[in-house]
Amino acid sequence: MIEDFSQLGLRPELLQAISELGYTAPTPIQTAVIPLLLEGHDVLGQAQTGTGKTAAFSLPILHALIPEQNTPQALVVAPTRELAVQVAEALEELGQHIGVRVLAVYGGQAYGPQISRLRRGIDVVVATPGRLLDLLRKNMLDVSGVQTIILDEADEMLSMGFIEDVETILAALPTPRQTGLFSATMPPAIRNLAEKFMHQPRTAAMQQSQRTVANIEERSYLVNEKDKVAALTRLIEMEPITSALIFARTRVDTGLLANELTGRGIPAEALSGDLSQEARENVLGRFREGKIKVLVATDVAARGLDIDDISHVFNFDIPHFAEVYVHRIGRTGRAGRTGIALTLYTPQERRRLFKIENYTRRKLTPSAVPTAEEITAKREAFMQEQLLVWLRRGRCKKERETIEKLVAEGYDVFDLAAAALKITQMEDKKRPIAPMSEVHVPVSNNEPVGRSARNGNGNGASNGRPTTSTSATSHEEGMVRLAINVGKMHGVRPGDIVRTIASEANIPGRALGSIRIERQHTYVDVPAELVGRVLNQRYMMGDQRVQIRRNE
Repeated sequence: MIEDFSQLGLRPELLQAISELGYTAPTPIQTAVIPLLLEGHDVLGQAQTGTGKTAAFSLPILHALIPEQNTPQALVVAPTRELAVQVAEALEELGQHIGVRVLAVYGGQAYGPQISRLRRGIDVVVATPGRLLDLLRKNMLDVSGVQTIILDEADEMLSMGFIEDVETILAALPTPRQTGLFSATMPPAIRNLAEKFMHQPRTAAMQQSQRTVANIEERSYLVNEKDKVAALTRLIEMEPITSALIFARTRVDTGLLANELTGRGIPAEALSGDLSQEARENVLGRFREGKIKVLVATDVAARGLDIDDISHVFNFDIPHFAEVYVHRIGRTGRAGRTGIALTLYTPQERRRLFKIENYTRRKLTPSAVPTAEEITAKREAFMQEQLLVWLRRGRCKKERETIEKLVAEGYDVFDLAAAALKITQMEDKKRPIAPMSEVHVPVSNNEPVGRSARNGNGNGASNGRPTTSTSATSHEEGMVRLAINVGKMHGVRPGDIVRTIASEANIPGRALGSIRIERQHTYVDVPAELVGRVLNQRYMMGDQRVQIRRNE
């Protein structure tokens, strides 16, 4: 049984980095995968994010690197730019003592700096499928020295419509080579990919044994993206919080959200990965001592957080993977206590919520965000309670003398009491209740995905064909119709549209709605809250720059 990284036969420089990063024993996926990759086998790994999967394939890549080669020796393909950056950072951290050169490439970046970096020499390229394929087609990336390719989160690449790009990439790489494919699920399309491009792969599947516990109350709140902060502040005011941990997606988000909460009268601090150890301990110390009761953190920053009496966990950003959700809410309801886990999600994120519920085998209780009237009523009830407390204590002698003096001067006692209450409520006026807008769900409530009529391969088509509509505006509530200046005469397919927008705008391909391809133009429905992000990008399809605009 492997209980220490030193038993895996890794290079001393890697063991040094592992120790400095604070890792102790390898996780189950690392124990299973690392020896297989070190022995040169192709590996088919089934594991969720949060299991140590990235280090499981990164360490063998780094162990096998040959120094002073100018062309890439390994490729890692990831579905999103965030994951590509995350994997690249992990490779750099683990390979800090061997001087590894890592380059992350993804849509939205200029080609010039990437080409310059490649010419100076790169050991590992981490890329999204679309940008990697562009580099190959433009002969800007020499893959002749690639010995290993890793496909990370393959099922997400499938759902985003990248599977054809992945096949093209695999076909362009030299053989023999080592291939690792990692996926949280193994749908038929992924197994077919493995059979076609992998050589006698060894399988490493992690059992999903972790589930939520019964003493945690789990609730979900459907809100618009722009109303998340308003919803969060309302919930914080209404919930009986002793200490709360709020999870946000990025470390930038943690700082912004902590500042936003503090500005709304809720003292909060951010716990992010860029804090020094001393600063981190100071923040945690204030949290443990109750000097602050709200802590905003990323999943990475919250690793190793060991505080038993957290009453509430908030998922401000719903996680991509169910196991991450379990890890998050497991920080409440400890030591026999009860806990409360509250999750905010948007109409386009319902699929993630369903995945969480399927994995945990528990349904999150659909709940309504407290209304402004409910919050006002609670504030008034609290004020009355405080009045009764002071009346019972009988310690208002000086204040009573003031009232008696004013009554003697002719003021009505009820008017004086009302004025005093008015003064006590002035603090509430500094905490205005932010308005919230009505949520419009794009598809019927029975649809567990972001758009209807989907054939499962992420190409936005029904029965393999794009859905058709002749209207200039979307028929689906909450969707906006956009026009693209390419069509059938340019050889455009639904999958091209989904891949291009999903990659460059960094949104799930499944969020897109109906796609209609005409001779010279294409029309696609986009959720209203994502329109700004889609329009604020530059797009390439092959060698042609394309424009996306609102369909007037």
